[in-house]
Amino acid sequence: MVLPLEEFGFVGDLHTGTMVGSDGGVAWLCVPRFDADACFASLLGTEENGVFRISPHGPFEATQGYREDTLVLETTFRTPSGEARIVDFMPIREHHARLVRIVEGLAGEVAFDVVLALRFDYGRAIPWVRRTSRGLSFVVGPLAALLETSVPLEGRDQRTVGRFVVRTGERASFVLSFHESVQPPPRRLDPAVSLAQVTEWWRRWVAGATVDFGRFERLARRSMITLKALTYAPTGGMVAALTTSLPEDLGGARNWDYRYCWLRDAAFAVEAFLARGHLDEARAWSGWLLRAIAGDARQIQILYGVAGERRIPEIELGWLVGYEQSRPVRIGNAAAEQFQMDVYGEVADALWRMTRAGIPLDDNAWQILRYLTDFVASSWREPDDGIWEIRGERQHFTHSKIMAWVALDRGIRVAEALGLAVPAGWVAARDQIHATVLAEGWNEKVGAFTQAFGSERLDAAVLLAPLVGFIDPHDPRALRSADTIARALTVEGLVARYEATTGVDGIGEPEGAFLPCTFWLVQNFALQGRLDEAEAYFARAMRAANRLGIFSEEYDPRTRRMLGNFAQAFTHVAMLHAAHALERAGRAAPNATALVSDA
Repeated sequence: MVLPLEEFGFVGDLHTGTMVGSDGGVAWLCVPRFDADACFASLLGTEENGVFRISPHGPFEATQGYREDTLVLETTFRTPSGEARIVDFMPIREHHARLVRIVEGLAGEVAFDVVLALRFDYGRAIPWVRRTSRGLSFVVGPLAALLETSVPLEGRDQRTVGRFVVRTGERASFVLSFHESVQPPPRRLDPAVSLAQVTEWWRRWVAGATVDFGRFERLARRSMITLKALTYAPTGGMVAALTTSLPEDLGGARNWDYRYCWLRDAAFAVEAFLARGHLDEARAWSGWLLRAIAGDARQIQILYGVAGERRIPEIELGWLVGYEQSRPVRIGNAAAEQFQMDVYGEVADALWRMTRAGIPLDDNAWQILRYLTDFVASSWREPDDGIWEIRGERQHFTHSKIMAWVALDRGIRVAEALGLAVPAGWVAARDQIHATVLAEGWNEKVGAFTQAFGSERLDAAVLLAPLVGFIDPHDPRALRSADTIARALTVEGLVARYEATTGVDGIGEPEGAFLPCTFWLVQNFALQGRLDEAEAYFARAMRAANRLGIFSEEYDPRTRRMLGNFAQAFTHVAMLHAAHALERAGRAAPNATALVSDA
């Protein structure tokens, strides 16, 4: 049985990422990039669907941790006969994906078992294996891999297996390199030299931050490393998560593919990079963005491939049983075909923040932003599918209208900052949206901005209203909305997105608490000067991370299980913004009004 998400770390090379369990097993890896086919897919099936496990022979206890300020993962094993650790990393990509695993003897002696089952095509295609002068070669169709190690291995039941012993001070290394089958394998790699290089690379990148998060600095560093690791270096795009089809409710069908670039998630991440002073990442993302969305504003998608691909068909993989029997397993995402008005606001906000940070927009960027803003000015009255990718009927979602206001507001601000004339109609449209949301999105009986115009359903997405500057955080409607959502949508101390079982989303199944929403409530309370409540929610949400400081998308506080896709960018970004708000609140108290969003 696959380990729970709480027991996984990950390593990556800015092209893809590998999930490594506390049992020494690699359970997930897609090559050559995040959204490619998996060659280790036991995370969504069994070890027959692909695994690379190096674990002690016999009973053991294990702990995992990252080398400080790096993405180098260390798994330490304690056994009755001794202690050893596995150091896992992926060298920063030059040409080929590589996974390096170094087993080090720390005390006494430890016997290890090796099980390698490469399974391409998401766990279905078994490669042909042969010995070469450099190691074991694995080939299936266009894909190939080479395993180099001094450990004796043999084939057994279509697996590569072996056993070896490390004693104090000894090392055994495994280098798994991927390449096209029509090309020779990449040059040899010295594991020790490569480890030193990747350690230095990550520490140098972390040291490039120019803004300190005070008492939250360690949390910020780990989350920023996670966000950086989710970027696709060749284009600057950022995937929402490493994984696909990890369920939002164990055994349920809310299983989606998040290995793509959501405009919303990435725009929020850009704000986090800017807040830390990592300007290069913001510039790279803006380049990806302007290439991806270029064209007709009516054809903008909410998500794209890492290189800007638009066709992302959603299909089901029937041969995988799913994480803890949660089916179906899906690849691709039909949400790419949805219309979500809010993404225009998030994109405009990110471009405005870049402008304020001293990253000027060129004429091409301005023309694209102008085209998008014109589209919002003429189309904001249309219903849409909403931030949560509703698969039911389109509605006039309150959050979508708020973000339409943001799109116009930021378009106006960028024009003013560039010394350009504000196009006709933008100011009037912005004011009209604002008045409409206050009239139709506010429900006095409910005591909150509701999910949609005329509805009585709650939706935690409206917590973003004061965070984007739509309404003052001390406005009675903002205060009451935060209180109502905290009271009605809090489950065991964490905040749900909305009432999932009502069927409004076209699915009607339950799900866990949505961690970004919890952090949005923290920001609301911090802006309102309610620091005790903000700190309490923040502390509970932080307990939803695993021991490595990595978040998934959702969490079940009753069973204490992580839910949803893993290494979730959206959650890490929301945590960073909440931590920043708390840090500023602590410095500004008791005058919390100084914390109003600087949007």
